[in-house]
Amino acid sequence: MDQRIKKVVIVGGGSAGWMAAAVLGRAMGKLLDIELVESDAIATVGVGEATIPQIRLLNRFLGFDEDAFIRQTQATFKLGIAFEGWGRPDERYIHAFGDIGLPLGMQPFSQYWLKARAAGGAAPLWDYSLNAQAAFAGKFARIEKVGETSLDGIKYAFHFDATLYARLLRKTAEAHGVTRTEGTVADVRLRADDGFIESLQLDNGARVTGDLFIDCTGFRAVLIEGALQAGYEDWSCFLPCNRAIAVPSTTDGPMRPYTQSLARPAGWQWRIPLQHRTGNGHVFSSAHMSDDEATAILLGNLEGEALAEPRIIRFTTGHRRQFWRRNCIALGLAAGFMEPLESTAIYLVQAGISRLLGLFPDKTCAAVLVEEYNRQTLFEYERIRDFLILHYKATQRSDTAFWRDCAHMDIPHSLAHKIALFAQSGLILRDGQELFTEPGWLQVMTGQHITAHSYHHQADLVPQQQLEAVLADLRRLIAETVQAMPGHADFIRQHCAASVPRS
Repeated sequence: MDQRIKKVVIVGGGSAGWMAAAVLGRAMGKLLDIELVESDAIATVGVGEATIPQIRLLNRFLGFDEDAFIRQTQATFKLGIAFEGWGRPDERYIHAFGDIGLPLGMQPFSQYWLKARAAGGAAPLWDYSLNAQAAFAGKFARIEKVGETSLDGIKYAFHFDATLYARLLRKTAEAHGVTRTEGTVADVRLRADDGFIESLQLDNGARVTGDLFIDCTGFRAVLIEGALQAGYEDWSCFLPCNRAIAVPSTTDGPMRPYTQSLARPAGWQWRIPLQHRTGNGHVFSSAHMSDDEATAILLGNLEGEALAEPRIIRFTTGHRRQFWRRNCIALGLAAGFMEPLESTAIYLVQAGISRLLGLFPDKTCAAVLVEEYNRQTLFEYERIRDFLILHYKATQRSDTAFWRDCAHMDIPHSLAHKIALFAQSGLILRDGQELFTEPGWLQVMTGQHITAHSYHHQADLVPQQQLEAVLADLRRLIAETVQAMPGHADFIRQHCAASVPRS
């Protein structure tokens, strides 16, 4: 009996659903019948406007011309995330993409910087980051390598309109044979013998059958939770924010090539520059602040005029206990929610699709494949969780109850170990294939005043005078490179401006 999957049904559109459809259509469209079910009557969350560099791999796989993609999604470039007021009020640091410094020996650059800093001969960490210096100078260029040197060029992602991106993904998916069915799921019918999903009954009377189902229904999780009761792991004890107020605005400020994360009394505010508007949101803890107060803070800190009524999004940080259950895989908000502090939402969809392709099953959905998918996904969620917790735990603020509670909360052992290791030795060890790299952890720990008390002895193989000369040359090289780069808005205007002008 032929057990190969012949039909995949994706329930829910938006960025998650149409991304799954586009990638599966491109990768396996000639082998599968792919149907996406969505309803125009159900709104999507649609605020995932900031990304990380892995999005470029997805866009390349789908064959997008980058400049055309930027025009079609009103996108801008993103070099990192600036955190303002997180460590201490009135301080700012950036988690910039890419490496910091240059290889100087057998140890990471950070060990040599720590040695120089201990002797008083080092500039701030971000002086040795091309991305950081370009970001704060408001510059951008596509640079692979800096001249004939070994210094890597600019690493970047995008800010874009999530609704326009979903539209582009849909066009791509349909070009690869994906069909769309309008309708809302009224009932999910399970097989009596094994509990697998057999079919969906839509509100318009249509019946949709399939072999494998992908749940992209957002927080409602119609399939993975509503029908299959996968369960949910609540991480509110580690990440206490449970509300977001979102509103777009006109743009009166500069077109910054980075996302802003501005600490507020009971959470933080995002500011994301697009070509035609700015995305804004206030993430906060309802235990420490009312919805009305949070809305007032957001509206009082816009750089332009609001373009819509503020929208409240309620969430519980955490994840499904099973991301893949029986013949259903959850993606996006149906799989879990990690607040947008480090712009991981779209990446987690991308990673889930990639993982599914690598472990693609037959109709039996063998337990070993399901277990491996769930193991890998849980590992990724946990390590991202730890990185997000670090921003809250490592605060020096004590001006509000929210920040005092964050500073004193218990944290997972995996994060406590990473902090202790760095504080003792300056070492940051990346655990397996976790998403965030050593430079990312280094920037957040340094930016929020976690101090390394020593450095690796091998760094002493480079004499102090020689080290300081190398560091000075590196700073000069980065400064000269940034000086020669065009402004971010100028680069977009010249290469990839959208037809609709900015507000």
